[in-house]
This record gives sequence, structure tokens and C-alpha cells, in this order.
Amino acid sequence: KIKKMKTIIRQMAVLAIAILMLAQQNIGWAQSERDYYTISGVVKEKLSQRKLEYAVVALKGSKVGTIANANGEFSIKVKGNSGAKAVVFSHLGYSNYELPIDGKDMSDVVIYLEQKTSQLDPVTILGMDGKGLVELAMERVERNYPSSKNALSGFYRETVKKRRSYINVSEAVVDIYKTPYMEGVERDAVQVYKGRKLVSPDPKDTLMVKLLGGPNLSIYLDVVKNPDLILSRENLDLYSFRIEESVTIGERPHYVVSFQPQVIMPYALYSGKLFIDKGNYTFSRAEFKLSMSDRNKATQAILKRKPFGMHFKPEEVSFLVTYRQEGNMALLHYIRSEINFKCDWKKRLFSTSYSIVSETVVTDSNFDDAKRIPLRVAFKDNQSLSDKVSNFVDKDFWEDYNIIEPEESLENAVEKLRKAINSRK
Repeated sequence: KIKKMKTIIRQMAVLAIAILMLAQQNIGWAQSERDYYTISGVVKEKLSQRKLEYAVVALKGSKVGTIANANGEFSIKVKGNSGAKAVVFSHLGYSNYELPIDGKDMSDVVIYLEQKTSQLDPVTILGMDGKGLVELAMERVERNYPSSKNALSGFYRETVKKRRSYINVSEAVVDIYKTPYMEGVERDAVQVYKGRKLVSPDPKDTLMVKLLGGPNLSIYLDVVKNPDLILSRENLDLYSFRIEESVTIGERPHYVVSFQPQVIMPYALYSGKLFIDKGNYTFSRAEFKLSMSDRNKATQAILKRKPFGMHFKPEEVSFLVTYRQEGNMALLHYIRSEINFKCDWKKRLFSTSYSIVSETVVTDSNFDDAKRIPLRVAFKDNQSLSDKVSNFVDKDFWEDYNIIEPEESLENAVEKLRKAINSRK
């Protein structure tokens, strides 16, 4: 009996220690939660009051930043010990705006950006056409982009729509390892740090196709580091280039070079625009679409797997890649892909429309202690983010991580999916 009592006491002691440790952990979490403050609001055009989508939001003098959503809404979390004095807002074609901050929460902030025009400098004086300008920018990659390995922190979101209804929402904080920009992407890797998902419980909503992409888009769509996509010397010969009217990005004047296929290849090519800084010939932005002139080629470019008997019909595949100027270096900032397609089965009269949007915003970077991501934990092309992360549960899941604020339609969809899942339990 005494022996049994001692065992119970020991168990109680262990339990007490466990509870104490848990309490200490909770206190520590609460302290870390208080160790940041939040600046949130909306970005608008000053003249028309129109909300500006995808405005860049960055802490002045740091590598910390995020991006506004499609409704112009933003939220940036600032570490209490960062010493940050201002948040800088920028957008293609607009003057920058600096918002002073003082270490306290600020909500419902309205930021007004003014349009800024820029006249096109005569490039012909330099003896270059559009292709020559792109080639010059590629020659400057080594001096304009990171020449050492670097570790990026980012937020990734992937949404799947069936017709007008969301059927899948997946989000994750990701770590991205990049080798120097002149070394290509072969050893670059992405690791999912934490994530969550909501998947429609209706079996009819199951999407049985596997598309290229996922969190690894931050590797493959980095067009400067992965020139095999468009910008290699061999690929440049496949396109015709034209210099368009210049614009400003972050108050820096930029050349705009449009491109389109001029030959027919066994695989799909692209058309789009490249934005090149006039001062240092840095690629700051790339907008491009996959050619739909041959749907079979387009399908081969993006589709990895589908069920037998299903017809896959791509409608539009578009990409956006932006880089943020920090000092004398350009850093990868935002990547977005949108794939619109239809699927139908043999013996069915109607096809179903789908849309998959994937986006990654780089929220911080580290050059001092960039460690390679081991292969065993790196996100692989044959994986699905939904299979790797847990369900939406905790409303404070992201803690002090910077994310892309969900737009209103997505918030409504998440709530609808929550209710649908709960009703099935």
C-alpha cells in the first residue's frame, strides 16, 4: 500500500512538473505574443479612392515586408525590439509613402498613394533595342542580386475554386534556401515550417489533377535565378522584344520591355513584360503568360498527372514575379501564379471550371546564417501541401508571422467551409 502511495505521489509530482512546464511555456508564448505590434489598414489611390491591390508594404531600412491583398488590405507585424521608425508603401506607377510608427498598434490606417508619371529615356543612344536591354540586365545579375547563399522566410497560400466556390484553402509559413544567383536553382529548396488547410468535405469537390507548383514556385518562377524559364541566351532568340512606355516602381524609373514568341517550338512559350530599373539595370518585375496557341503544349507544361478518362483543358496560365530593392541589392519579394482550366469526363455533357491561385510573399531574409535545407525535409514536387499540414483550428495560428491578409471573399469562403466540415462531423 505504501509502495503504491509512493508511486502515486511520484506520478503526481511528474504531473505537477508537467503542468508547471506547460504554464511556463504558455507564459513564454504570451510574452512572445506581446513582443510585436501590428500596423493594419488599406492602401488606396489618392485621386479615385480606388483600393490598390498588391501594394508592397515594408519596414524602412530592413528586409522585413509583406504585400497588400487583392482588396488593398494589409497587416504587418513589427518586432518590439526592431527599432523600426516607418513603414514604406510602394506600388507600380505610384510615389512611395512613408508612415511613421512608434511601437504601438495602429489599425484602420488608410494609405493614399499618388500616381507618378515617367517619360521614356531614349534607349537608342545606348545602341540597344529591347533584346539588348534584356541582355544587359542579365549581364548585371551577379552585381545586382545576392552573390552569397541566403535563407528567406515566406508565407505561402494556395486556393482552389470550383466554379465560383472555394473547395480548398492551404496556407503555410515556409523557409526558402537559395544559393548565389549565378549558380542556378538546382540546390535551392523549400521547407514547410507550419501550415493549415481547409478542404471541402463533399467528395464531388475532390480535384483529381496534379499541377506543377506548390511552395516550390518560389524556386522555379524566380526568372532571374532560373533563366532557363525565359531569360537564357538560347531562350531570348525565341522571342521578339519591344520597348514600351516607361513606368516608376518604388519611385525608381523603369524601362518596360514586352516580349512574345517569334518561332514555333515543340513546347509552349510565353508572352509578357519585363520591368528593368533604369539606374542599375535590375529586373524588378516580370509579368508573363503561357501561350495558349497550342493547348496540348500548354497542358504538358503544367500538368503532371490526371485520372484516365478525364479531359484537361487549360484556359489561362499567368504569372507575376517581383523583386524589392534593398540598398544596392534586389531581393525576391512576391510570386503569384493563376491557372484557370476546365475538366470533363467522357460521356458527360458539361465541363467544370477550376481556378488555382498560388502566391508566396517573402517576409524576411537572412544572409549571415543561411543553412541548406536537408533533402529529407525539403518540399518535393510530387507532394501536396494539403497532405502535409493540419486543419484550421486556432484563430491565432500565425502568432507574430507576417502573412498576406485574406480578402473578404476568402474569409467568407473559409467560414463557409468551416460550417460544412462541422456539419459532416
